[in-house]
Amino acid sequence: MDKNTIIGFVLIAAVLIGFSYWSRPSEAEIEAMHRQDSIEAVAMQRAKADQKAKEEAEIAAAVRAVQDTTSLFYAHRSGEAKTVVMENELVRLTFNTRGGTVQKAELKEYKNQQGGMVTLFDEKDARLQFMLAGKMENIKTGDFFFTPVDATDSTLTMRLLAANGGTVDFNYRLLPHSYMVNLEIKTQGLEGFFLPSIKTMDIEWNEMARQQEKGFDFESRYSSLTYKIKGEGTDYLSETSAETEKIAEPLDWVAFKNQFFSCVLIAHQDFTDAYLASTPLQQESGYLKDYAADMKTFFDPSGKEPTQMQMLFAPNNYHLLQNTNDLSMSDKDLELEDLVYLGWPLFKWINRFFIIYLFDWLSSLGLSMGVVLLLLTILVKLLVYPTTRKSYLSSAKMRVLKPKIDELNAKYPNPEDAMKKQQEMMQIYSQYGVSPMGGCLPMLIQMPIWIALFNFVPNAIELRGESFLWASDLSAYDDVIRWDKSVWLIGDHLSIFCLLFCVTNLVNTWITMRQQKNTMTGEQAQQMKFMQYMMYIMPIAFFFMFNNYSSGLNYYYFLSGLTSILILWFLRKTTDDKKLLAKLEANYQANKANPAKKMSGMAARLEALQKQQQAILEEQKRRQAGQKK
Repeated sequence: MDKNTIIGFVLIAAVLIGFSYWSRPSEAEIEAMHRQDSIEAVAMQRAKADQKAKEEAEIAAAVRAVQDTTSLFYAHRSGEAKTVVMENELVRLTFNTRGGTVQKAELKEYKNQQGGMVTLFDEKDARLQFMLAGKMENIKTGDFFFTPVDATDSTLTMRLLAANGGTVDFNYRLLPHSYMVNLEIKTQGLEGFFLPSIKTMDIEWNEMARQQEKGFDFESRYSSLTYKIKGEGTDYLSETSAETEKIAEPLDWVAFKNQFFSCVLIAHQDFTDAYLASTPLQQESGYLKDYAADMKTFFDPSGKEPTQMQMLFAPNNYHLLQNTNDLSMSDKDLELEDLVYLGWPLFKWINRFFIIYLFDWLSSLGLSMGVVLLLLTILVKLLVYPTTRKSYLSSAKMRVLKPKIDELNAKYPNPEDAMKKQQEMMQIYSQYGVSPMGGCLPMLIQMPIWIALFNFVPNAIELRGESFLWASDLSAYDDVIRWDKSVWLIGDHLSIFCLLFCVTNLVNTWITMRQQKNTMTGEQAQQMKFMQYMMYIMPIAFFFMFNNYSSGLNYYYFLSGLTSILILWFLRKTTDDKKLLAKLEANYQANKANPAKKMSGMAARLEALQKQQQAILEEQKRRQAGQKK
């Protein structure tokens, strides 16, 4: 290949690369394409669902065309869909005569982002139907038109009348002052229609869960398809990825759960053979998840015993759900309060028996939620103040004893004397009455409360829609500072409460590192250098993690960090190092006068371990010396 050919190939490659670079879309265009792809994906998904429904309708019409007109339910395969409303002061339920089930569920006391009532169930994006297997034909309730009977604000019977006078009745009853609806499905005069061996009916429930809150990512993180296994606890499908699961055990209920609201279907004769699916959707679609539940429940073809279920369209309020358990149609303990996620068992119990009641008491004072969170922070800090003070004093004792430790380091400069140095160090701490672990254990006691509140605040529906300072909704991020173009790792806004939280966290880290530096030797400080860098990086990482979190949670963490700084400042001002050292010297003199006194606690265990390690090392040295001989 000659020189001109090579130059030609290089020029062609340069032209192609340049043209590709020049013609590539801008970041704004790429973002718009992604948004359009998301919208088109959801639209395609819904179009496929509509096409499938259309094909099923065409098939059903074809079947009806050739079907014997003497079919028991032939007359009710066509008609005009009408609606019937049941309501109380809390919820408004709209039923459709086509299918005989709920068409729409609205909560009167809660507003959506547009200012209207929160809609939990809508025929546009949800469907519930039952299927009964007959000898010659099947009843798929969505294909038939029911007749409303005895309709009032609280009761309704949707009836499917057979040609022989038999009936399929859906009996609904909206319980007073409640979000709960009782449902009984019962047949009469249709004994010959069903096979005697049929003991179950099939249930198909699908819903695309709407985005109800401002923060899509945060709401999606706390939205999940949740279910309760009979005789056991609750479980849920993944909140972040698509998941399907076939449940072998019988279930008490299945819930399509958003962050603050849930649609729950409860079976008092158990759900069996449940197939559950949850698929996350794109932010631009206006939906969080695509939920699906196919399952079976009890059915008596003779009509003697009704199928009993309940439907709940309710806010995820812990006490409300706890009280709703008393409305169960059977003796089952529904444990619906588990829809409010409070963390793993230890943190759950802290929230359940302490944080929730403290929060309720503060809320009952009629204060704004911002003030309630402030008082909650102060009370929690006062509760853990004894452990905070103990941790600080342990650090202060180590600080005033640092000259003694420096002398010990000068006495044993060689690495091979590290074991002896460590033993004498522990002896010094014991004689002066100082525990090296005294600063860690109190902090470990505080951690469960800190984590419990991390789980409680995002699930507290009381914060929803509550404004404080510049935050218009404490349950979503505050976005006073925002921009049109999404920035990697940050998004399209800057949360001021998140920024304040990270700043106070950084200051707390600096104070903690400074305290540790005053208690460590030069060698220890060098060994801890990497860990110190990591501690400074964490507050910066928190900013990118928490910028989309609720302003209420970031506000609480900011208050917690600020009060920690003030408490440490107070302890530093009220701690006299000279008096503390004098007290330690008194401990030393007392222990020196009592040489028989033994170490106790962690110091004794550490000394025993060090002696054991030293014995092992000496034994190894003796063996090596013997081998050389």
